[in-house]
Amino acid sequence: MDNNVNPEYFERVVQVNRVSKKTKGGDKRSLSVLVVVGDKKGRVGVGLGKAADVQSAVKKATAYAKRHLIEVPLKENRTIPHTVLIKRGAAKVMIRPAKSGTGIIAGGAVRVVVEAAGILDVVSKILGTSNRASNVYATLEALQQLKPIIRESKKGSKP
Repeated sequence: MDNNVNPEYFERVVQVNRVSKKTKGGDKRSLSVLVVVGDKKGRVGVGLGKAADVQSAVKKATAYAKRHLIEVPLKENRTIPHTVLIKRGAAKVMIRPAKSGTGIIAGGAVRVVVEAAGILDVVSKILGTSNRASNVYATLEALQQLKPIIRESKKGSKP
């Protein structure tokens, strides 16, 4: 009854690439799959899997992503604490917090990562390359750069 489907994780295949390698016996063809996994509660991961068929590649990518989840600080469990502009290779991604009710205003690659992390209100712009894989990794790096808002208690106040 389980069928290897885990309802607690949101999984989305972002990209499927056909890759080939020249060998002595001819071309060796395989598939490379990029998967984003998240629990929609502030944890998200990205995995890249390679295999002869799509299903095996997805399984490998998902397993890797689940092992390498990162924690994303959320403000009021809806948006991110502050604006982040990140450049990773040719990818340039800007992510900004948005007020409640705005929703996810983001391009395909960024949208998938932000959705998996459980962020409900955010505004984003992809400024560099249109390469989906590069943009996914840049978004993940941007989310790692986020710092949680720490509420300070009043110092020196007497009870």
